[in-house]
Amino acid sequence: MLNVLKIALRNLARFGRRTLLTSTLITLGVLSVMLFIAVAGSFKTMMIGQFTDAILGHLEVHRRGYVASIDNLPLNLNMPAAMVRKVEQLLDKSPDIEAYSERVKLGAMFSNFTETTSARVNGIDPDRETATTPLMPGRLIEGDRGHPLLKPGEILIPTLLARGMGVKVGDSVVLVATNRDGSVNGRTFTVRGIMEAVSGPSGRDAYIRIEDARSLLRMAQPEVSEIAIRLKNPARLDAVFAELSDALGSVAGKDGKPATGAMKKGGGQGLEVHTWAALSPFSNIANMIDLLAVFIKIMLVSIVLISVMNVMMMAVYERIREIGTISAIGTPPGRILSLFLTEGLLLGVGGTALGVALSLATVYALNVWKITFNFGMQQGLLLSPSIRAADVATISAMVVFMALLASLQPAWKASRMDPVRALGHV
Repeated sequence: MLNVLKIALRNLARFGRRTLLTSTLITLGVLSVMLFIAVAGSFKTMMIGQFTDAILGHLEVHRRGYVASIDNLPLNLNMPAAMVRKVEQLLDKSPDIEAYSERVKLGAMFSNFTETTSARVNGIDPDRETATTPLMPGRLIEGDRGHPLLKPGEILIPTLLARGMGVKVGDSVVLVATNRDGSVNGRTFTVRGIMEAVSGPSGRDAYIRIEDARSLLRMAQPEVSEIAIRLKNPARLDAVFAELSDALGSVAGKDGKPATGAMKKGGGQGLEVHTWAALSPFSNIANMIDLLAVFIKIMLVSIVLISVMNVMMMAVYERIREIGTISAIGTPPGRILSLFLTEGLLLGVGGTALGVALSLATVYALNVWKITFNFGMQQGLLLSPSIRAADVATISAMVVFMALLASLQPAWKASRMDPVRALGHV
């Protein structure tokens, strides 16, 4: 086998220019794919973090049907206090959950005493919300960031409302809301801060304390619209989602009866569990990034397959008399087959090794240079490309395998060549 390797290296060196061009093509293909995966993966991870750590949390629990009607923020689908306590008991027992936060969501009219517009209002517990969405305080671009984030009678408003209504920190505003029974109530709030806008419907979200929200809605009981959950390890999202969906199947619904049969499949009678992807439009972009990565890998496979097959077919054609000579002196077909397969394998291994080395060096350089970019209303986001060892191994194995596969047909043709006709070839 060592002799075959030496001969294969010598043959590749004989046609140095062609070998160099083919190896360079494979190297550039590997480099392009790995850089795309590193950069796109960093962008995807960062944007997921922006949504989960600043707005949504990793998971959310709702009454059944609430998400389907979420644009209307239906108060009749809030979770009653008894149901909330049972959900909290389950969450407190889970070792995967780092924090959770109850929210009361409502639609309200927002007035600066001169003009009026609509707003989405979130009633939160500041400490629990900060633990569940730790990037939320960082969205505050004007106002006091001291602890607690909100005091009774204060409100945080998004830049869309602040600019559109000409409201500044310290101004008094009025929220007017209709409760479940249809009665209207209004309260005056002081603007504590102005928050950076985000893409999507959440760009109009204002925040008040959950006690103030219940007072505004004249709730007799401490109802909750949703419970946002933060995981200790986001990689266990799917596993925790499945566990919570199954566990919440035993939580009583509005009628006090536990779920049975088909009702348990959706997360329990009266309850649903949703991942961030089910609640955010960015999940479509994340899926598109994954799909693009697949197409880029297919392109890489095509490049390797065509380039190596072309080189090996030319090698066989140019060395017909040479093949006939070594076959005539007794070289078995299997040895000739292995010789050409080894040449293709060396092309793949060499190009892949150089491509991986250049990719890792480029990824390291991108992290050193600290590249920032803007995404929608998000400014100065830091790009931190990285590539997993599993991705490196997968791409490397794929390229080497395709190089070997591309060499198979030319190698088979060479091994089956008739010595007499090969020696007579001109």
